Amino acid sequence: MSARGIDGNPGARASGAQWVDEPERGSVALMRVMTFLALHLGRKVGQRLLYLIAAYYFLLAPAARRHSREYLCRVLPRTPNGADFFRHVYAFAATLLDRLYLVHGRIGLFALTSEGEELMNAVAARGDGALLLGAHLGSFAMMSALGRQRPGLRVAMAMYEHNASRVAAMFKDADPACIPEIIPLGHLDAMLRVRDTLDAGGFVGMLADRTIGEAPAQVVSFLGAPALFPVGPMRAAAALRRRVIFMTGLYRGGNRYHVVFHELADFSQPAAGGREAAVREAIARYVALLETYCRSDPYNWFNFYDFWHGVPT
Repeated sequence: MSARGIDGNPGARASGAQWVDEPERGSVALMRVMTFLALHLGRKVGQRLLYLIAAYYFLLAPAARRHSREYLCRVLPRTPNGADFFRHVYAFAATLLDRLYLVHGRIGLFALTSEGEELMNAVAARGDGALLLGAHLGSFAMMSALGRQRPGLRVAMAMYEHNASRVAAMFKDADPACIPEIIPLGHLDAMLRVRDTLDAGGFVGMLADRTIGEAPAQVVSFLGAPALFPVGPMRAAAALRRRVIFMTGLYRGGNRYHVVFHELADFSQPAAGGREAAVREAIARYVALLETYCRSDPYNWFNFYDFWHGVPT
């Protein structure tokens, strides 16, 4: 990432898009195996076989092990061991498996609890839409599936082509009624589609814990060290004058998920210190909430690369 891509640090350089260059063969292989397990063997058998997939990562993905350990050292009250990495990868595989059930309309398999659902109900009742900011934390798909349970509520996912193509591969042969709308970012009409969805009273979800290319980023202290977080999603919400809600679907083991919503900002109202100051404050609140849930549910954060690499100190 070039120096001008980092807000507030004009002389710094960082490799914020490193995750794009990481080999994705593991994730693709996981999705293929998960598809077979989900559709042919059932969830109970599939969950047992996830131990084999976690073992594959444990033995053949030393870089992922190393980066998982660095992260777990920051969130666990003790030194992580091999069992912690195994549990971390197992949670990731479990959410992928469960995503396949969700796109086949089988949300009834899961025991869901929620926090902050009254906020979503209030925004939906107003009919002016909101931007949902998540992270690679738990299951975004669980939140999206929960939203589709409400008649007439539109939930779209905005993501870069790199991820959109892999997600599309998972939706092959899925129930069309359960496939979320995808808005590919990086196209000229992407923001127009986001605006139109919001104007129709819908919600647009984005994951906001990874930077990419030359896109502007903000350096924020995260789990005890500076890290890069993208500015674009929050700036888009400010330009569109929308509310922004933090959301995540935390995997709690077995068939249990806890879906969480917290308001981050309301850009429909003028900001006393100006728009850019309000954007910076909202990003800081987002990172603080992400840190809170990484500490409460440490095995739920799925960034298996050097997240803090090259960030200016």
